[in-house]
Amino acid sequence: MSEMLHPATELAARMRALTPARVALGRTGVSLQTRDMLEFQRAHAEARDAVHVPLNGAALAAELSAITSGPVLRLRSAAADRTTYLQRPDLGRRLNEAGRAELSPGPWDLVLIVADGLSAIAVERHVPALLQQLLPQVEGWRIAPLVVVEQGRVAIGDEIGWALGAQLSVVLIGERPGLSSPDSLGAYITWEPRIGRSDAERNCISNIRTEGLSYATAAEQLNLYMMEARRHRQTGIALKDDSRLLKEGS
Repeated sequence: MSEMLHPATELAARMRALTPARVALGRTGVSLQTRDMLEFQRAHAEARDAVHVPLNGAALAAELSAITSGPVLRLRSAAADRTTYLQRPDLGRRLNEAGRAELSPGPWDLVLIVADGLSAIAVERHVPALLQQLLPQVEGWRIAPLVVVEQGRVAIGDEIGWALGAQLSVVLIGERPGLSSPDSLGAYITWEPRIGRSDAERNCISNIRTEGLSYATAAEQLNLYMMEARRHRQTGIALKDDSRLLKEGS
């Protein structure tokens, strides 16, 4: 005969089964139990490491080139190294001079940009699988060469999209690591990208990862945003307010 659990203990167990968040942790006196403290320290170290681990740009570009069957441009932001990138967010929003020289306008409907952001491991783990789901849904779009940017922030997509003359930019970027999600990927969609666009003029899909939003669902939502952006010729707050289709699909 199984032992009956105290109702509070049973509730705590059910809560822990539903979320990776640290809920209903045990105590030893007034302190956390050793196992929980060690787990917290491990998660904190993973999150900290994710911010500093550099992107293997060459390997990622080769993998993405095989998926897209096309060229992949490798660019860098104006932040010369990781320390500068973390201390100067403004430099991560602009290309360096060499990168700007590589871009010229074309008749593009869409440019896909991959940036390391604050978690290179998120990009390396999830972007290839996400693109495999997304690319079949955008057949017929005139897609610019895929761009991989090192030391890049979200807004660097504005300069890249503007320089390429793309109607729409999608930036796939490593998000700020959390204590249960050091490898979360975000996608930022911007209509008519240009330098000076604000975050209110973008739409975002976040928490793309194995334990979060699935690749198939994220690709479907991305495709929906992209089609609606092209139909309404806008993104951001205005698109969310005006698009009945997006409200129904959320």
